Amino acid sequence: MTIAVFCGSSSGNDSDFLDSTKELGKYFALNGINVVYGGGKVGLMGALADSVMQNGGKVYGVIPEKLKEKELAHTDITQLNVVSNMHERKALMASKADAFVTLAGGAGTLEEIFEVWTWAQLGFHSKPCAFYNINGFYNKLFEMLEGMCDSGFLKKDYVDMLIKTDDKDELLKAIKEYIPPKNKW
Repeated sequence: MTIAVFCGSSSGNDSDFLDSTKELGKYFALNGINVVYGGGKVGLMGALADSVMQNGGKVYGVIPEKLKEKELAHTDITQLNVVSNMHERKALMASKADAFVTLAGGAGTLEEIFEVWTWAQLGFHSKPCAFYNINGFYNKLFEMLEGMCDSGFLKKDYVDMLIKTDDKDELLKAIKEYIPPKNKW
């Protein structure tokens, strides 16, 4: 199984983000889970890749040429794919992934998970989308999504299809047992 991981190119200001990311990387490696990610060597991205590699796992990075030129590419991973732009990056990551997991991050992290989640709602794929919710990082986002449901802009089934946990075992179990909801259209 290969899981696409979306996470920050920064480490955040709480060491729990970095520590939990490293623990998850180790957990994936020890459970035979390959990782595809944005190809960076910095922040949570780099920590995740390093942890998976240090524990015998495989890591596939996908980075746009512009970011590689800024020397942000992680070259000590199983394979690094250099693509032309962000659209190609996301398409290649999605094609390689059996599931999507989001860790703490910023606007880019949200954009990535929201895109694949939207694709799942529309039936373009039936892969699980998960939030690994370190220290409740995404709790306010989940509240906002519930508000979208309450306001009639989002069906409850599509909020409920998201896996939301801070437990590694629960995360992997939910991914393996995932059953997608009915397509939106």
